[in-house]
Amino acid sequence: MDNKRKVSYFYDAELGDFYYGPTHPMKPHRVRMAHDLIVRYDLYKHLQVFTPVPCPSDDMCAFHSKEYLTGLKSVDQFKGADKRTEKAHYERLKDTFNLGVADCPVFANIFKYCQSYTGASIGAAVQLNYGHADICINWAGGLHHARKGRASGFCYINDIVLAILELLKYHRRVLYLDIDVHHGDRVEEAFYTTDRVMTVSFHKYDGEFFPGTGNLGEVGAGPGQYYAINVPLSDGMDDESYEGLFRPIMDTIMAKYQPDAIVLQSGADSLTGDRLGKFNLTIQGHARCHEYMMRFGKPMLVLGGGGYKIVNVARCWTYETAVLTGQARNLRQDMPPNEYYELFKPDHSLFIPKDDQLKNDNTKQRLDQIRTTILENLRHVQPVSGDCRVVPNLSKQAAAVQQQQQQMVQQQWQVNPGAALHAASNQAADSNLQRDMDLG
Repeated sequence: MDNKRKVSYFYDAELGDFYYGPTHPMKPHRVRMAHDLIVRYDLYKHLQVFTPVPCPSDDMCAFHSKEYLTGLKSVDQFKGADKRTEKAHYERLKDTFNLGVADCPVFANIFKYCQSYTGASIGAAVQLNYGHADICINWAGGLHHARKGRASGFCYINDIVLAILELLKYHRRVLYLDIDVHHGDRVEEAFYTTDRVMTVSFHKYDGEFFPGTGNLGEVGAGPGQYYAINVPLSDGMDDESYEGLFRPIMDTIMAKYQPDAIVLQSGADSLTGDRLGKFNLTIQGHARCHEYMMRFGKPMLVLGGGGYKIVNVARCWTYETAVLTGQARNLRQDMPPNEYYELFKPDHSLFIPKDDQLKNDNTKQRLDQIRTTILENLRHVQPVSGDCRVVPNLSKQAAAVQQQQQQMVQQQWQVNPGAALHAASNQAADSNLQRDMDLG
């Protein structure tokens, strides 16, 4: 089916130059790989292509604290200082802002990196607000773990919260949908006590897998009660099981909540074969979420997110760009010649098979229980009316209430409160490109 909707695409050619380090799973270079495939498949001909305007720190203050932004900007300012001063400064950044830990290393031009992907997400939201596009894509965005005053889980600036705040200037109700294998914790936290934003997250949950949150019992609080939806899943989740939950839940949400705009975080770590995630979704199964949400005809902001076997991330986001532009049926499975052709060995295919050896730990009984509980909670949901110019206040109370609710849920389920580190720091890696791509 050809897509008649206007699709904008934000890409910064310099983004692939930013580097978390040789042993870190996060590789911004994956966005450059996806872009190369998008060009080689001629998908750019169906896109309005934009270079993002760097986001100024004043705009980041809509969510993040000034103190944290000052600390983040200071990373490069202290390069070249005497060793004692530099060490003391970086120790303070680590203790105060979680900058420089294994999950969130500091690296050259880190603030410039944040300005790029955040500027793209906010710029995309502005385009949707003014009707200049129907769908906007920023594969560099989707960093859902960044907190108001601390880095977390590979994320420094929460471009999602900032983009949603921009959308709320013109839209009464915004739906946030997260299909990353990790819980969209800090987006949920930001809007936990408002009904202006409904957050929906499909993710792995066992109480320890990072970030250790996102159980069924976390539903929002105050005016936001029942406007936070969590779908906690287990290892081995496959296309059929995923779709069996996704369709009835999202159908009910769209009918009950009636959002004016959608933000879709497309973390590709829920794909089979990911370095950190243990789901078993194929690229086609992952993209069915995008195809399904397009049917509702709402303005939609599509972002990237996780994804740590980066050849598969590039495959996935290329195919999803084709879905969003209505060109999926025109894509051939065998890749055209491209800059990274040898890295897609052995078959040079756009698609990947599921792992037939990976057990699906999501039993039918458990999935039925999850579906029933969520649909029952959604009975309380109503569309939000009122002035769209009133943007909800991101109060400290939201975080406190959410934390208290999480503790109650963990006690009820007798879950170990210590969440595992997001970074698989014990995974051996090399600095050469082949090992960075995790092709071995």
